[in-house]
Amino acid sequence: MATEHAAQFTEILVLLGAAAVSAPVFKRIGLATVLGYIAAGVALGPVATLITGSDDLLDFGELGVVLLLFVIGLELKPSRLWSMRRDIFGLGAAQVIVTGIVLTALVRYAGGFGWEQATIIGMTLALSSTAFALQLLEESGDTNHRYGQTSFSILLFQDLAIVPLLALVPLLAPGTADGDEFGFRHFAIAVMAVAALIAAGRYLLNPLFRIIANTGAREAMIAAALFVVLGAATLMQSVGLSMAMGAFVAGVMLAESSYRHELETSIEPFRGILLAVFFMAVGLSLDLGIIMSDWLVILVAVPVLMLVKAAICYGLCRMFGSAHADAVRVALLLPQGGEFGFVIFSAATAAFLLPPELASLLIAIITVSMVATPLAVSLGRFLIPAEQEETLEENFDGAGSDVLMIGFSRFGQIASQVLLSGGARVTIIDHSANRVRAVEKFGFRIYFGDGRRKDVLEAAGIRQARIVAVCTHGREETDRIVDLIQSEFPHVRLFVRSYDRDHTLTLRARDVEYEIRETLESGLMFGRRTLEAVGQDEETAADIVDDVRHRDEERLSIQAAGLKDPGISLSNPEPLIRPKHEGRRIDRLPDMPDTTEPVRG
Repeated sequence: MATEHAAQFTEILVLLGAAAVSAPVFKRIGLATVLGYIAAGVALGPVATLITGSDDLLDFGELGVVLLLFVIGLELKPSRLWSMRRDIFGLGAAQVIVTGIVLTALVRYAGGFGWEQATIIGMTLALSSTAFALQLLEESGDTNHRYGQTSFSILLFQDLAIVPLLALVPLLAPGTADGDEFGFRHFAIAVMAVAALIAAGRYLLNPLFRIIANTGAREAMIAAALFVVLGAATLMQSVGLSMAMGAFVAGVMLAESSYRHELETSIEPFRGILLAVFFMAVGLSLDLGIIMSDWLVILVAVPVLMLVKAAICYGLCRMFGSAHADAVRVALLLPQGGEFGFVIFSAATAAFLLPPELASLLIAIITVSMVATPLAVSLGRFLIPAEQEETLEENFDGAGSDVLMIGFSRFGQIASQVLLSGGARVTIIDHSANRVRAVEKFGFRIYFGDGRRKDVLEAAGIRQARIVAVCTHGREETDRIVDLIQSEFPHVRLFVRSYDRDHTLTLRARDVEYEIRETLESGLMFGRRTLEAVGQDEETAADIVDDVRHRDEERLSIQAAGLKDPGISLSNPEPLIRPKHEGRRIDRLPDMPDTTEPVRG
């Protein structure tokens, strides 16, 4: 027994070490971490045979998928989920049904299988991998993008489709007499289980977490969070639904809870490591013997499967209103087989619907298609043309004022309010068509144009302007505009929004009349209010802020002079101190950064 425990402990250490090494390596070379985990699993299992028992690890790693769906559910309020109903029950249902029918026909006539076998194979291969797709979306930061939400809607319906697919197995299995009764009973029990989970989430979970939170025991909150997730998952599994579906429903029920963020924080560490275990288990389960013996079948079946699924998915997404780029991204994200194929094909084997050899081959096809998915996603940048920024007609009728403002993002919007409230005449140009349209809705006029073009500046009235206020956000864009104006319109007075400290120094080296860092005054005001909130009187707080501003300007002046004349010593100003007030202690404050590196603020 001790030897067995020692072996298991060693396997855990090996898995953790492999995860710690493979993910950063694959991330460094520009590949998805999912591929790194799978590669580590293949190396540890089929190649080196250091770890066995991949089925147990798959079951254990599936908890990562469960926790991932719970976290996603926490981000989806019931009202938002309801707004996605068209994609879930329309697009999702169409994807499963159409893809399943096409694959069934392909398997039936190209593979020569009976219609019972072809049906279970085709419908199962229509499902995609929730774990792979959502992990890739999360890594790219696209979960909340339009195509990410569309992909999630399809995956959610696929999880719902597992119940009827599992019910199909006894219906199609040879010699089954009570299949109809079994299927109806199975469906009814599943519906009642979902209803019970929703009721529990609505009336029991919030009081439970309120009681635990009042105790102040963080470990109890973590335990309760895991209990709720795993309990909901187990309930759904017991009635034939996926564990991930149960966790997702529990998450949605808690999406409006005041404990949502604490629950997400408690679950997050477990989710990450368990997902890594799941992907490594996929690599461990890869049967190299089957791949070697049936490599030609797999070589043909995997590309055909992925191409058929991608083509159908693209067409359906376009029919349901997705843009071309979004439809391509969804199609490239969901062409693989899903992890639930392992479950359904195993059940079909147990019911004598599929021979074990065929089930093993199908599982190998699913696994290889999973491995190929990150590579398919990377094709998107070649298939999707670079999106061109929308343009409007350039019409500068009525342009020409004392102040020409270039850029109307948040900074420019605030500055323009001051100018207009003070009676100044302002002409504003911006190269964002969406921003121009949005402003017009409020009856406000700004001109569409690119401030990096000389003809646009002339049309906007730069020769009549007394001051040009450059309020663009990007540093490079701002520098290009400043260089153009100083070269072509040297008479213009330039007031410029600076990106950071280093940008301030480069602008002063260009001799602009006035510049200000975009975060300087807001940071000083924030510090002042915070200082007052911790007990400092208003007068002293204001004096401290003025002193910080003065010292910062002193340092900037020295640094700017050093850039113009390398012979000037960049001596450090005296450290910041709290202004002297009678009866008050003088405290030393930290120096401002003495660097020309890009230091924000």
